[in-house]
Amino acid sequence: MAQLESGARIYVTDALPGERVIVRPTGKRGEGFSGEVADRLSTSPDRVTPVCSHFGACGGCSVQHLSHAGYLAWKTAMLEGALRRAGFEPDISPIVETPAGQRRRMDLAIRRDIAITLGLHARLDPDKVIDLRECLVLHTDLFHLIAPMRTMLRGIEGLRREGSAVVNLLDSGPDLLLRTDGPLTVTDRTKLANFATAHGIPRIMWARNTGIPEIAAGLRPATTGFSGTNVIPPPGGFLQASRAGEEAIIAAVLAGLPTKPTAKARVAELYAGSGTLTFAIAKRMRVDAFEGDPGACSALKAAADATGQTGRVSVAMRDLQRQPLSAKELSAFAVVVLDPPHGGAATQTEQIAASGVKRVIYVSCNPAALSRDATMLRSAGYKLISATPVDQFLWSARLESVSVFSKA
Repeated sequence: MAQLESGARIYVTDALPGERVIVRPTGKRGEGFSGEVADRLSTSPDRVTPVCSHFGACGGCSVQHLSHAGYLAWKTAMLEGALRRAGFEPDISPIVETPAGQRRRMDLAIRRDIAITLGLHARLDPDKVIDLRECLVLHTDLFHLIAPMRTMLRGIEGLRREGSAVVNLLDSGPDLLLRTDGPLTVTDRTKLANFATAHGIPRIMWARNTGIPEIAAGLRPATTGFSGTNVIPPPGGFLQASRAGEEAIIAAVLAGLPTKPTAKARVAELYAGSGTLTFAIAKRMRVDAFEGDPGACSALKAAADATGQTGRVSVAMRDLQRQPLSAKELSAFAVVVLDPPHGGAATQTEQIAASGVKRVIYVSCNPAALSRDATMLRSAGYKLISATPVDQFLWSARLESVSVFSKA
């Protein structure tokens, strides 16, 4: 990021702090501009050779040209800066790294032209798809599906011009949600069933465009374990990016809970999803889980009921963006745990700040949204107890974190 003489900011692709470059503006970005390097006049000592041949064109990774030490310092500074802007003096815990080859979700675009193109959108042209021939981020079990999937899709008549494929790597195997721009034929369904059998895929769900998914091939239940409880998540549902990242987030959340809660103490878990945190917390305290997505909420409730945890886990469907829990409702809880979407939880955090609840554990995937929401907590008298960065979005500008706030 650089600043023009006018005061406007310009965000420069493939540049590093301290480098002197000549920049070619490429368009508007917010209140500033985006740009690309036309000529590099000096080079940062932190600059390294990217490890993937797709880097620069592919929109998946943005910082493979930064040294490992520089990269970790940059990610840590993201969280530190966000909390400082909120008015705190943070003592940041060591960053938790996720190794390469561990990403367990892939969201791929599909294009049919002369051949099938299957991959990620281009960095500077969202209409273009980069045909993935290598990826060091993805779990190998997912990456090895790409080539046979490309071959299989050639014969799918329901794929006319474009589609998408979301694959979550569950404990039971890859779980595929396929969307196409045409209806599936009987032959298409047979090919999908054969593909599922050949590659150990328990479930293939299909939908036309943005329609409601239906089963195209179902060999066995698509399940994954959250802290020892098996859950059947909705197709394409939210899953933490890596198992190592999930474990680090859970550990930081559990460390933030009261050490000696009373027997009746309850946790309000907001944006609970399918239970990533729920069942871990329930081993320590009773949980009232709130989730707005019907599929995720049903999966969480079904898993709690099936495992006899209804006494420890209560599940309610609630759109927390439109109908946040009120300060009065929240005041009944000893702890609030929230894991909101990328945009954060401004309306809900306002109610949390007004509730006076003693402990707030905020799981964030967006430092900017965390900074905004944490500002409200600081204004209400909360202190920052701990902050843990978790880098499970490898080589990207995104950062997961767990921040624990307390009020006397």
